[in-house]
Amino acid sequence: MGLVKTLRETEPFNQLPEEIFTELSEAAKVKKFPAKIHIFTMQDPPTGYLYIIKSGLIEIVVLTPGGVEMIVDYRKEGAFFGSTPIFSEGGYAAGARPAKDSECYLIPKQLLTRIAASYPHITEYFNQAIYSRVRNLYSDMVSDHAQNTLAQMEAYPFQKRLSEIMSPNIETCTITTPVRDIAIKMIQHSIGAMLVCDQNNKLTGIVTERDLVAKVLAREAADCQTSNAGDVMTPQPYTMSPDTFMYEATTFMMGNKIKHMPILDRGDVVGIVSLHDLMKFRSQKSMLLIGNVNNARTVEDLISAREEIVKVAKALMSESRSHIETMEIISYIHHRIIRRCHDIVFEEMKRQSKTVPDIKFSFIIMGSGGRKEMLLGPDQDNGFIYEDFPDEMVTEVDAFFLPFAEKLVAALSRIGYPRCDGDVMVNNPLWRGRLTEWQERVSDWIRVPEAQKVRYCSIFFDFMPITGEASLCQDLRDIINTEIKAHPIFLYHMMELDFKHKVPLSLLGRFSLDKDKKHKGKLSIKQAGSIFIVDCVRMFLLERQGIATTTLERLDQLVKLNIFNQETAEHIKAAFEAFTFLRLRNEIDLIDQGRFPSHYLDPYALTKNEQDLLKEAFRVASKLQDSTKRHFSKIVN
Repeated sequence: MGLVKTLRETEPFNQLPEEIFTELSEAAKVKKFPAKIHIFTMQDPPTGYLYIIKSGLIEIVVLTPGGVEMIVDYRKEGAFFGSTPIFSEGGYAAGARPAKDSECYLIPKQLLTRIAASYPHITEYFNQAIYSRVRNLYSDMVSDHAQNTLAQMEAYPFQKRLSEIMSPNIETCTITTPVRDIAIKMIQHSIGAMLVCDQNNKLTGIVTERDLVAKVLAREAADCQTSNAGDVMTPQPYTMSPDTFMYEATTFMMGNKIKHMPILDRGDVVGIVSLHDLMKFRSQKSMLLIGNVNNARTVEDLISAREEIVKVAKALMSESRSHIETMEIISYIHHRIIRRCHDIVFEEMKRQSKTVPDIKFSFIIMGSGGRKEMLLGPDQDNGFIYEDFPDEMVTEVDAFFLPFAEKLVAALSRIGYPRCDGDVMVNNPLWRGRLTEWQERVSDWIRVPEAQKVRYCSIFFDFMPITGEASLCQDLRDIINTEIKAHPIFLYHMMELDFKHKVPLSLLGRFSLDKDKKHKGKLSIKQAGSIFIVDCVRMFLLERQGIATTTLERLDQLVKLNIFNQETAEHIKAAFEAFTFLRLRNEIDLIDQGRFPSHYLDPYALTKNEQDLLKEAFRVASKLQDSTKRHFSKIVN
């Protein structure tokens, strides 16, 4: 990609006139960098250039206080790096090295600063107050939370993506390739699988060593001379994308007894990963935690697994790659524990000779669990959706599901998931029912938006299936969207109830602390901060009938729908990540003290830098509140 074309398509340069592009292009020089040789490190003096990637892949790396170099980001073609010394007085916030042979455009600092003087939006872009504050905290986070090398190595596989460990050297064949040729090629290249592609290089199947043994060598009627790939391949094999987390791939492949997985990016084959590859990166504790959950046979086994989550959180915090990713990983483990608890209790019911009704149902989780935004102290928010079985089955269904619900709630409580204070749990009749009963319930909540009903919706609208028939969840989601589309004023009531609360900042910029005896002298990062971002973003997405799970995915959707511009979304994301980091660290500290994790903390116990960060994050939440209020107030005007 040419430099001018790259600049035209890249913020903040895309707003510059053509003559500036010409000047930048003439002043830039091109330089090649070999793989794994640092371009610069955190300790190096500034080179005086901004780097824009022409080709290749650049790893952004930091050095922890323990001396371990950790990868914190990857930059692809068209991205830039090395900007910190250009637009600030500081040095490099991180080092840079090519993951593979790469080529970069180097633009001199003197020219950039001169252009920025005439076009100040460039400097503003690189020094966005809030976004920069959050991102620049990285070094402090590492310093505060770096663990020993062992902990860091245990954390790393959790945050590895398949793009980092997959083999890009793919051997392919066509559907007519003889199996003998396939076997010879496998031996020559020391591989255990070959991908079968069509004339357009699109994946149609996979041939593994097991396929050759089971479908050719072990069959008397099979002919090694005449059999081809089409005779032995597994058609339409499971695939994953390059950005899939390693822990997800490991769990999936082990659960489905898959040894080789093709990696596709927008339908194109870009690599392959084997279970052996994944096992090489598996840590002795962290990765085995998910395996322990899957193998649990009793509730007591899950209690032990639940207690291990804080160790995973500590390890992930020590790496400090992304606290949003950390939250997603923690949520994934919680989901596995909750699902396994469901299965254990379900099997226990069957052993007690309880008759399982012949109906489809889904066990759902709501609130932060439904958004994949759980931290260390989530309570229970769960329910049952049944298919529309006939009335004459009600007694039979209740005979099984009522005691099942009670046992499930009790078991989850024993494991470490407190009962919901609002009683949003499957043992409450309000949170289970047939699809038509849910439809009547949701319709009533939306059409008669009393305060308590709106509160129910704030929890319920973030639901997802943990186990069972997932299509019931989609049916219920369609019902919600239909009702909201028919009664948009509901969103106004949701906004009005939510915005009775404000962020805890005075006009003078001081923190407003809780006066209640239980939390006196503290404030809630969740209820006074992150919840506003969650609620506002959800409201905008509900209005547009968008589909996304996490808050950050919803923000991306809203950018695509032109509700937010990219810069606004990045500010909101940065604030959300700040809340997440401070809350997670606080929860870890409380657990270390032998206390239950909480989202309440004393802001004046934070460092000055962290206090400033928290204030900026609160201001972002407050601005988002104001814009949301203005938008949805138009509904009633």
